[in-house]
Amino acid sequence: MNSKIRALKNQIKALNLQGMIISNPKSIRYLTGLMAEGTLLITPRENIFITDSRYMETVNSFLTIDQEIVAYDIRNLNKTDLESIFDGAENVGFEEAYVTYEQYKFYLQTYRVNLVETDKLIELHRMVKEDDEIENIKKACLITDNCFDYIKEFVKPGVTEKEIAFEIEKYMVTHGAEGLAFDTIVASGPNSSLPHAIPTDRKVEEKDIIQFDFGCKVNGYCSDFSRAMFLGNPTSDMVNVYDFVLKEYRKIISGLSESSDIKSVLKECEQDYKNEKYDLLHSFGHSLGLDIHEDPILSSKGELKLKKNMLITVEPGVYFPGKFGIRIEDTVLINKTGATPLTKSGTMLDFVKKVC
Repeated sequence: MNSKIRALKNQIKALNLQGMIISNPKSIRYLTGLMAEGTLLITPRENIFITDSRYMETVNSFLTIDQEIVAYDIRNLNKTDLESIFDGAENVGFEEAYVTYEQYKFYLQTYRVNLVETDKLIELHRMVKEDDEIENIKKACLITDNCFDYIKEFVKPGVTEKEIAFEIEKYMVTHGAEGLAFDTIVASGPNSSLPHAIPTDRKVEEKDIIQFDFGCKVNGYCSDFSRAMFLGNPTSDMVNVYDFVLKEYRKIISGLSESSDIKSVLKECEQDYKNEKYDLLHSFGHSLGLDIHEDPILSSKGELKLKKNMLITVEPGVYFPGKFGIRIEDTVLINKTGATPLTKSGTMLDFVKKVC
């Protein structure tokens, strides 16, 4: 039996809904394991996956009876077939955070039901990870750590940001990753002040700071990791900023647990930034899983309640436009009484590369 779909159906019923239309590929993969284009329909009678001829062989070979899902090729369904799918249903949920207005109109015309927003119902399910999800993320984090060990030796003056980024991506894919979690960031010198810098043809120079941010996927699940590396000894300004970022990182990590008042810790960190007159350009972290950015985010604003087996990043950073930026980030597993970083590469003294 598919326990995830069973749990979802119970919640749908509690919301006075008679079904749900699921169109986000990540939601479909989470619920079924399927990696095929299509729409998953939770109906009063059965669970239906509608796809097209390109995916039917893959879907039929994947689905088993105990998953309680029936697959149909859209070419074999006429207008009457589609309209009858939700027969007897009045209110049907949909993923309002994903569906476009064009899709919304199509669902109304096709299924003839009242569409009801579900307030990120599936995303709330995805916030707390199951054991297999955690294992996939641990594997992705191990590949990421090993990649950083490799890339530290690869970097040298004269190599471009693009070449370094390509080497990172090649390493991860050839060492067990199914792909990248997001576009790799390699930002050297003044480019490091850009939190989401795109690798350029700039050649790494002696005395450069290099900001890395990369991750990979294993069975769809993401890792996320950032470190700064120095070619030669960093300046005193860089050391001071690094020490500040590291202090904030450790403060947040030490405040993470299922029962912690993490919002108070984050407010304290925000005050630390104000005291130093540093701009806070982004949150202190975010959840991740099948998507690289999931809820919750680490912010003192809004609701934030951590639970055991959530996976989040911790990533304080400080940036000086046109000069340099420094960010430290790890993927972290929330425990009942604390938190465990799953990316484990060390801190600054490990990343000063002597240049002759």
